[in-house]
Amino acid sequence: MTEFVLVPGLFTGSHVWRETAARLEAEGARAHPVDLPGRRPGDGSGADLAGDVARVVEVIDAAADGGEPEIVLVGHDYGMFPAVGAADLRPGRVARIVYVDSAPVSDGVPALAGVPDQELRERLAAAGDTDGVLAPPAREEWPRWGSTAGVPEAALDRLADLASPQPLGTLLRPLRLSGADLPPTTGVLCAESGATLAAVRMLLSFGDPMIKALARPEVTFFELSTGHWPMLSCPDRLAEVLLAAAAGEGESLAAQGAPTVGYLKPFLLDVTERPRERRGTIDLYVPEGAEETPRPAIVFVHGGPVPEGEEPTPRDWPTLIGYARLAADRGVVGVTLDHRLHAVTAYPTAAEDLAAAVAEVRADPRVDADRIALWFLSGSGPLTAPWLSARPPWLRCLAANYPIMAPLPAWGVNDARFRPAEVVARGGTPPFVLLRVGREASAVAATVAEFLAAAEAGGAPVEVVDVPDAPHAFEGLDHTDSARDAVRETMRRVLDRLTAGS
Repeated sequence: MTEFVLVPGLFTGSHVWRETAARLEAEGARAHPVDLPGRRPGDGSGADLAGDVARVVEVIDAAADGGEPEIVLVGHDYGMFPAVGAADLRPGRVARIVYVDSAPVSDGVPALAGVPDQELRERLAAAGDTDGVLAPPAREEWPRWGSTAGVPEAALDRLADLASPQPLGTLLRPLRLSGADLPPTTGVLCAESGATLAAVRMLLSFGDPMIKALARPEVTFFELSTGHWPMLSCPDRLAEVLLAAAAGEGESLAAQGAPTVGYLKPFLLDVTERPRERRGTIDLYVPEGAEETPRPAIVFVHGGPVPEGEEPTPRDWPTLIGYARLAADRGVVGVTLDHRLHAVTAYPTAAEDLAAAVAEVRADPRVDADRIALWFLSGSGPLTAPWLSARPPWLRCLAANYPIMAPLPAWGVNDARFRPAEVVARGGTPPFVLLRVGREASAVAATVAEFLAAAEAGGAPVEVVDVPDAPHAFEGLDHTDSARDAVRETMRRVLDRLTAGS
């Protein structure tokens, strides 16, 4: 008989697993939802990660008493830290570990690294108070700790009412592992939190070392179209997935190998293979005649995060080169650059890199410094906010392809400087052309919808070019007439604004 040990995440206890545990038992398994120490009123502070690990070990030992059952250890967000720690102390007893909307954990890393709120992470790390507690969020604050998409109002009420303080020692003290081999693992990705198989495959293609470790035959994945709390939003479906994981089912990345993402495939339009001019972190593609008559310029801004040291760097991706050459074919200077968006916390650094690159482009004598457009792709969408806010007179237009128009909930990035919707809601922003794809991840599509609603409310000049059947990063994946037409139309609209009044 399969025994499921269910470890809760931040501020929660066994109550979050109630419906999922009932479904597992109805299907003939046994479920052991865990209450971790120091979480009930009157328990006090001082609990730490080692105590949580010990508690999970107790449950494993009790479940295994009197036989050799198949134990599947399930952790949700923070719960993965004591779950993995317990599996390390009971090698051979746990058949599989299941991560529910949680990043991989490793030796020497504190659970604080998994707290989604960037500002809170920094504040708690600086304070170093391992004997205190972190108060649970108010009801309206739960989305900051993970998308609540799909959670019924009654379940959200229960989540808030039964929440308990989180002992800081559980977050600040690092996980210590012996180095013993851990059992096979399964990841349950929650798409509304921004975790999708497509995103994992993209990171795999970039060579991310942590993701490479997941591309092994014994590692499988499931994806749920819900937010961070599937045990509340779709408990029966989560139970089905856990049973399938216990049976070794799920999608393996090992069978597929590292895919080639769209950015690295040939561009969908035929463009002139003109040479680049490399200068520091930027490449310029200059049309004929610019030496005699300065031309407008379009700066193409790659998305990300892109792991540091990734080769080829973004300005050598065929998509970026294709766009820059297309711009030069249309008589304007096309520019690509490498910026340092290596993590979701690096938007301030990437913004500085972009500002420096734009200044360098405007200083080039072949560029008409009063006619500049910035064209953003994918994860660079939040970088539009500073330009929407500043609106220098020489910035004639912004454009964005399949952009992520706000930090996703799981990123924990709360910097108001990188929330474009808040800027366009005030109006007075430059013209904006947004190329929207139909086959977009729901979490990303939600950020675009929020941006467009804010733009309409603020009377901001935003135009949309739709490609209904195209996926994210479609330029290398979808060489259809409709996709080509959308790229040409977006370029036409940008050029119209660059050359208006000339």
